[in-house]
Amino acid sequence: MKRILTILSITLLFLLSGNAVALAAGEEGGSGSINPKEIIFEHLGDGYGWEVPFSHSHRIPLPVIVRDYEGGWHVFSSSRLMHGGEYEGFSIAEGGDYNGKVVGLRPDGNGGLVQYRPLDLSITKNVAALIISALVVALMAFWLVRWYKRNGMKAPRKGLGAFEVTVAYIYDGVIKPTLGTKAKKFAPYLLTVFFFILTMNLLGLIVIFPGGANLTGNLAVTLVLSIFTFLLTNLFGTKHYWKDIFWPDVPWWLKVPIPMMPVIELFGIFTKPAALTVRLFANMMGGHMIVIVLTLLIFIFSAIGGLAIGGVTTVVSMVFSVFMLLIDTLVSFIQAYVFTMLSTLFISLAQAGGEHEGASVATEAK
Repeated sequence: MKRILTILSITLLFLLSGNAVALAAGEEGGSGSINPKEIIFEHLGDGYGWEVPFSHSHRIPLPVIVRDYEGGWHVFSSSRLMHGGEYEGFSIAEGGDYNGKVVGLRPDGNGGLVQYRPLDLSITKNVAALIISALVVALMAFWLVRWYKRNGMKAPRKGLGAFEVTVAYIYDGVIKPTLGTKAKKFAPYLLTVFFFILTMNLLGLIVIFPGGANLTGNLAVTLVLSIFTFLLTNLFGTKHYWKDIFWPDVPWWLKVPIPMMPVIELFGIFTKPAALTVRLFANMMGGHMIVIVLTLLIFIFSAIGGLAIGGVTTVVSMVFSVFMLLIDTLVSFIQAYVFTMLSTLFISLAQAGGEHEGASVATEAK
């Protein structure tokens, strides 16, 4: 029975996704023309509304918060700007440098009007999804804490039990063996970042509210997470860590008169967060893009080859799309794990205090 429910759930999610893409394709051109590039980037990008299932033309409105060129603030619903609408001098640009963004009009000094980009603090789909993801992680954590306060050391069951097992696995399998005595100091951040990334990944695979936002496929989101790891690594780095950067234990001619190794080590400080950023972004963006492309093949081949070819393509695309969704679910766990593991490793390297201290930490971890 559980397997049947799982299969039905996956099929339903796929049909919802396929329906949304189909409607998007129909909206792109009433004559049946399809613009795959615009459809893909529309679904992977941000927006001022949340798509409604079975209707691509309707969206759940979100708050628009903008500051005009005169310093005045405007707060209103994004529904006022949908379908080319205009409100209080603001609209959503179609094309140009500000495509898809809220823009306003101001005097150009010659009696005309010129388009400008206001200070935009709107609650977009990605911002709302970030808030939802943070709330989910916080609620899960407080739920587990409340359980232990009420039941002592009795192990929880079902969903909360799975959450507790995952916490123990990450802490005992990744954080503690790597950081040793410093594990408790950095565990709150590392566990939070793991479950935060995992929640964003899994919600991104759900095509209906509150899912559907491509957060970890957004370079800005992964960059901010990497910056947090970068700050923790370097702000809490030991003297030995900084000595190894500016005066590493290498032959003197690699340090003077040309500081070759110090420059390389200093450059390495910034390549670590860059690697974290690109790794998470590329893997999640690629997964979402493959699923959308496979779904679009249904409509592309139907338009080109007619009903027969479209029917065959539909079956093949559905099979591969469901397969990729399952792979994406696995990748969601793997990428959260890898980001946490690499962050733990980078922090542990900055906590090294020399050969003797490193040996003692390794012994305690064992």
